Amino acid sequence: QVQLVESGGGLVQAGGSLRLSCAASGRTFSNCAMGWFRQGPGKEREFVAAISWGGDTYYDDSVKGRFTISRDNAKKMVYLQMNSLKPEDTAVYYCAATYRPAYSRNYDYWGQGTQVTVSS
Repeated sequence: QVQLVESGGGLVQAGGSLRLSCAASGRTFSNCAMGWFRQGPGKEREFVAAISWGGDTYYDDSVKGRFTISRDNAKKMVYLQMNSLKPEDTAVYYCAATYRPAYSRNYDYWGQGTQVTVSS
């Protein structure tokens, strides 16, 4: 089991920045691929970004160049730096973990989510 707790969400104006954090506990974190997903109002949950245990990163086209995923294996933390935020980025953001490859987008462990609201 891997337990995940997100933090860092909030209300920000369009063009602003936020940094989400995800604290992991439980089984060996360094072997996990980690991802961020989001679910906007009335929408299905969608992939945002992922990072392999070795540091390879993957992004949805909608966030490329604006968002950066990173991890600190020693601290068991994963981060999502979000810049140039847009109103369409408004969503509940979820941290997720898997022992499958990061690009599989099939994740097994989920946090409770943190709300990000971008005002226009």
